[in-house]
Amino acid sequence: MAETNKLQLLPRHNRSLSERPNVLLIVETAMAFGRGVLEGIGRYLLEHPSWSVQLDLRELLVSPPAWLRRWEGDGIITRSTTPEMAAMIQKWGIPTVNLTDIYGDQGIPAIWNDHAMIGRMAAEHLIERGLSHFGFCGFSDHHWSIERGAGFAETVAQHNGVLSSHASDWSQARRSGWERQQSKIVEWLISLPKPVGIMACNDFRGQHVLEACRTAKLNVPEQVAVIGVDNDEVICDFCQPPLTSVIPSAERIGYEAAVLLDELMRGESPKETTRRIPPLGVAARHSTDVMAIDDVEVVAALKIIRQRACQGLTVSDILREIPIARSSLERRFRRSIGRSPQAEIRDVQIKRARQLLGETDLSLAQIASLTGFKHPEYFSVVFKREVGQTPGQFRSAVG
Repeated sequence: MAETNKLQLLPRHNRSLSERPNVLLIVETAMAFGRGVLEGIGRYLLEHPSWSVQLDLRELLVSPPAWLRRWEGDGIITRSTTPEMAAMIQKWGIPTVNLTDIYGDQGIPAIWNDHAMIGRMAAEHLIERGLSHFGFCGFSDHHWSIERGAGFAETVAQHNGVLSSHASDWSQARRSGWERQQSKIVEWLISLPKPVGIMACNDFRGQHVLEACRTAKLNVPEQVAVIGVDNDEVICDFCQPPLTSVIPSAERIGYEAAVLLDELMRGESPKETTRRIPPLGVAARHSTDVMAIDDVEVVAALKIIRQRACQGLTVSDILREIPIARSSLERRFRRSIGRSPQAEIRDVQIKRARQLLGETDLSLAQIASLTGFKHPEYFSVVFKREVGQTPGQFRSAVG
């Protein structure tokens, strides 16, 4: 309480808007979402009369800076609105747009993700993979996580799916460490029927789920398919396997926040003071690259293919580790996933090749080697047959 009094904002009287508004942006940049928000604000400023911007790269959930009580400005966009800060802003009366959705409605005009729609989109992605058992892993003390879980549960119920949920306290874990929570996720995952599709409330939580799967020796995605939220490529691409994620419209949220703040600074009364922005779609990666399969041998073979297809794997290599007849494996693959083991190996190789062609400047010879082809010429022939374009044509089209 003493700290709150210390940081109490000074009253503001007869404040007039300058020709070039002085705006404070309190937005963290450690995560991709915050960076996207800033890009959206920047795009708005390119298209409209500019502001004089002060940027405070503050972490989420930290107390407002002491200097804020003396700050002289015209408006604020904040993604780190603690209850203490919300109370100060309301007393001060400065035009503010709140991007913080941890606590729910804080009595300040807000631009948020449409969290229920995010949950529905994640559920639909998993349902399309033929799954009938689902789980939601979230944070019990964050409003946005609760809303995403509700949207997920609603869609699962509409498709007669079976849902189990696991939630823990983010704030407590920050204080005491994640180890105890992680062991609880392991226990929860082991208890679920397989195969199961898990929605993690964000990519950070998705990383927890994937690590728990590894600890529990559960195959991803064959036994546990996992989808996160935020499409933070630094997190998603470094997960093992890479994490599928719902893509929020972070740039649009930043842009709409700037629009709303300009309206507020001009003294206008917007029709909607809380706006929800729908997600853009799903970035599909290996963590959900599966169809629901209950054949143990097929699941084991798919795990081998996921891990080693780009290392020159052959069907004979698979049969040395899964001692069944080749004809039986072929038949069971076609029944379970609609194609042969060799076609599945090729599919994994081509997906990796497409990624390398689109995201790197590696030569065709290097890409051929990294995807399990001994000769670049043969790689080009196979790629053209599978994709309908040569590797060079594909790279030009996506470049």
